[in-house]
Amino acid sequence: MNNLPQKTDVMQVAKKVVDWQIKVFNDNPYSQDSKGWIAGALYMGMFDWAELSGDDVYFNWLKKIFGRQYWQVGDRMYHADDVCVAQTYLDLYTKYKEKKMIIPTLARIDWVIANPSMGSMELDYSKPDTYERWSWCDALFMAPGVYTRLYTLTGDKKYMKYAHKEFLTTYNHLYDQEEHLFFRDSRYFKQKEANGKKIFWGRGNGWVIGGLSEILKTLPANDKKYRPFYLQLYKQMCERLAALQCEDGYWRASLLDSQSYPSPETSATGFIVYGLAYGINQGFLPAETYLPVVLKGWQALVNAVEEDGKLGWVQPVGADPRKVTREMTELYGTGAFLMAACEMARLAK
Repeated sequence: MNNLPQKTDVMQVAKKVVDWQIKVFNDNPYSQDSKGWIAGALYMGMFDWAELSGDDVYFNWLKKIFGRQYWQVGDRMYHADDVCVAQTYLDLYTKYKEKKMIIPTLARIDWVIANPSMGSMELDYSKPDTYERWSWCDALFMAPGVYTRLYTLTGDKKYMKYAHKEFLTTYNHLYDQEEHLFFRDSRYFKQKEANGKKIFWGRGNGWVIGGLSEILKTLPANDKKYRPFYLQLYKQMCERLAALQCEDGYWRASLLDSQSYPSPETSATGFIVYGLAYGINQGFLPAETYLPVVLKGWQALVNAVEEDGKLGWVQPVGADPRKVTREMTELYGTGAFLMAACEMARLAK
């Protein structure tokens, strides 16, 4: 434990990153879609930071944006990406108990449960019904945490019954039982990397481990029906991901072919560090095994922060491994960094 960072150092770098992101938020083209998943992932990290720092400035920043959009979710009725933002709405509702924060989310989710999609799990972007289900692994970060929060808030079993059925459908379709990793979607089943190995996208699996952490974080602690499945899958993936960390502390855009993608990738690294550190803090993962991985990953993330607070080496929006350069950044990269930072602060001295 002697290598643990000082909490003040973790807080200092996190504040630098979050303040830079707020400063330039309106200049980001994706900020115009402030109900979308790209900003949605940032909001989740921002809420965690606001809670940890105790500074109402960050809560007020979130409430100002959400008030302007009347706490609405995205336009597509079934699309997982369009409810990602609701996770932060519900976290704020839990804190402030203002009904306006939850009503639009309840309306959307209740409608979806009452009118379940029969869309195909074979993802094809030319056919909209194929992304009405959780047919790509990123969806496991975007949507399930909305349902677990509603289940915990309301006690209504319909939310978890629906979410668990959909999650299992995705799990059975995309999870590789040999590699203990998720394919991004069905288009990658038969594709191979340059080294002949299967294509497992770094951020895609980062989305999943982050999503599993959110599920475990927001399910009732005494739940015996659902928690065992998610905890087992979480531990299995953590073991695999820890073994795939590169020597410099980063995870690459392609988990099984780092030579073809030698650049660091901080959105994958951020979500994975978040997931692993959360597990240590909760006692799900043994510290003696996972702490060295987390410490190396956290230092790698800190090394990617510029002097002004900009986080670099973030792979742009996409669905598969791509080349990354230091100047690249995105809102979800900052969100993942902040989620990781908050768990690191809980671990730190």
